[in-house]
Amino acid sequence: MSETALDFRPTLTAGGVRLEPLASEHRDGLARAADFPEIWAHMPLDASGEGFQPWFDLALASAETGREAVWAVRSLANGALVGSTRYLAIERRDRRLEIGHTWYTPAVWASAINPACKLALMRHAFEALGFNRVEFKTDNRNLRSQAAIAKLGATREGVFRAHMVRRDGSLRDSVYFSVIRDEWPSVRERLAARLAATQPGA
Repeated sequence: MSETALDFRPTLTAGGVRLEPLASEHRDGLARAADFPEIWAHMPLDASGEGFQPWFDLALASAETGREAVWAVRSLANGALVGSTRYLAIERRDRRLEIGHTWYTPAVWASAINPACKLALMRHAFEALGFNRVEFKTDNRNLRSQAAIAKLGATREGVFRAHMVRRDGSLRDSVYFSVIRDEWPSVRERLAARLAATQPGA
């Protein structure tokens, strides 16, 4: 498949979620989902309350320019928008990208939403785009996020020291994880098994 034919931002579905390419019509639903300060404790911006509109405008601009691939996450169980995720740091030549800027409304934390999204995103990256590596990074203070990434089957690679500046001006160490192409079949099987276990009657 040629580079120009690659579709980085289609609608994706898996395990009861639909990832919809971010568009203006998602603004109000995502504003409601985002209005919890605890979501943003380890994020570069606080998009709760008045911070949401600048966050959304920046996310939509990144999507529309093609710099990043940004999705709104919809739960198919009730049709509600429950968060957002994206591909960033897309390196087409080296065929790697990062899955990040992911957030969910607290009501779906520790549910099947995150593994379903990651299954959809990694399946597209490895199987449709033909990429070789998917990266994840998180604040070294964010133990919940680190545990969630490890549970996906990603490999913890190490720590980038003094990697970013937090909103309060302190230096952030970032923990990096990855999944590579050779690992994808076993990671996919693991995610599919997790999602199957959440289904009624499982």
